Amino acid sequence: MTFFLCVIGMVMIIEGFPYFAFPEKIKVFILKITDTPDQTLRAIGLLLMLSGLGLVYLGKQIG
Repeated sequence: MTFFLCVIGMVMIIEGFPYFAFPEKIKVFILKITDTPDQTLRAIGLLLMLSGLGLVYLGKQIG
């Protein structure tokens, strides 16, 4: 459970950094996201989830 909380904490740090460092650019990026077709966003989401799953699998095999 400790490892899980550390991982969630790191994700929150990485996800929050752009909002802290570049708030004006994040607003422009979010406006561009609203113009992106749903299928493209789904494809990107699927690719990210599969990549994350692959990294978790790789980390479990190495460790």
